Amino acid sequence: MKALATSFLSGIVFALGLGISGMTRPVKVIGFLDFFGSWDPSLAFVMIGAISVYLLANRRRLTMASPLFAVKFAIPARSDLDRQLVVGAALFGVGWGLGGFCPGPAIVSLASGAAPVVIFTASMMSGMWLYWWTSRAVKPASGMLAVRADA
Repeated sequence: MKALATSFLSGIVFALGLGISGMTRPVKVIGFLDFFGSWDPSLAFVMIGAISVYLLANRRRLTMASPLFAVKFAIPARSDLDRQLVVGAALFGVGWGLGGFCPGPAIVSLASGAAPVVIFTASMMSGMWLYWWTSRAVKPASGMLAVRADA
């Protein structure tokens, strides 16, 4: 129960931070990405603040034997860059630049009920589902689709 309460509280703090920083306003995000127009550098301070919190928390993690509400830390073991990661990062960046939203702020902005936010989030969720659905299938040598055994 403590882990669930901590997750919920973390989500509330995250949502408030997104709202206060302006990350839920696409015009602010697009202004930050518009280097050659009317560039708005204010989100750089949000990023610097987030990086600072991460650095402090990561330094603290290094001194802990285990997390407070789990058996061990969930640290990714892979450090390589593959085609899927690079293409996904590029699509994320293009979507962020065109729409002014990334997944967290889009979900937080759903509370506004604004039609563009609902459309963006529905499209984003559809894309996530489409990726999940297509990643379950592989193309064997015959060219027919087959479902992987581990899916």
